[in-house]
Amino acid sequence: MNQRAQLEAKIEKLESVSTSPAILAPLLQMFHVPAEEIRLDKVVELISRDGAIAAQCLRMANSPLFGLRAVETTRAAVMTLGIERVRSLLIALCMNQTVPGDKWVLDRNSFWRHSLGCALVTQTMARGIAYPDPEKAYLAGLIHDIGFLVNSCLYNADFRRCFEHSISHKCALHISEETILGFTHQDSGSILCKRWGFSEELQEAVAYHHHIDLMQTASPLVGLVHMSDLLCRVRNLSYGYDEVLAVTLVKNSAWKHLVIAYPSLADIDFVRFVLDLDARMDQIAALVDSVFAPPMQPAQAAE
Repeated sequence: MNQRAQLEAKIEKLESVSTSPAILAPLLQMFHVPAEEIRLDKVVELISRDGAIAAQCLRMANSPLFGLRAVETTRAAVMTLGIERVRSLLIALCMNQTVPGDKWVLDRNSFWRHSLGCALVTQTMARGIAYPDPEKAYLAGLIHDIGFLVNSCLYNADFRRCFEHSISHKCALHISEETILGFTHQDSGSILCKRWGFSEELQEAVAYHHHIDLMQTASPLVGLVHMSDLLCRVRNLSYGYDEVLAVTLVKNSAWKHLVIAYPSLADIDFVRFVLDLDARMDQIAALVDSVFAPPMQPAQAAE
């Protein structure tokens, strides 16, 4: 049995990640429909199937970021947050449910800040070059590192070694994974995406976002995710450690492929783009903290 087959077998047996949350399949269908065409009742019904997710939606709607008034029902939470934000929030919560609390290797908030940052940057770039499906681009950015969750569950001790290796060498995590595990989160993530029913294009974005040159035909979506991942890591939306990383656009293969497919990309003002990203960092951090930070205990709340 080759290494990928072994990995597939392990993922299939691991209950926490092998079976997708019940709301995931209908949720993915929503990404094929513009947010303005999705019925509010359908979203409320979907959220109500999972008490933990409904509670987190209420918590987010009542956070200082959005809570202009007290929100007490799922319907009110969806109306406060908006369909588009709720849709992406639900995907993140489905992913988050797969990892038991004691299995997290990466700092959870750092992981979600990076993932949400990549989602926003990928979508913004997609709109800027007239990519036909900016919603799919957002989803690809959000899930591109889902393999880290798999590796945390399946290879916890070895993945901790990968993280420690990356910290000490200030290198990318996929490099440490290749050295220590013999595979990367791209491999484990693409297998999970297939099991969960994500489209082949999204599976490719997960499987090749660090290694676009391994694809027989360069995919614009993979290129967008690759560039967004790099931009976020350069701007300190990474995984909580310092990484030596330089981005030279003219030498970047993903950039070259994208410019060929979308010549308008060459006209994007990247200095302005990066400044806009910097300006949104606090908002991204507040969004993640409102959803994933542990709730205050009563004694803390009184202080």
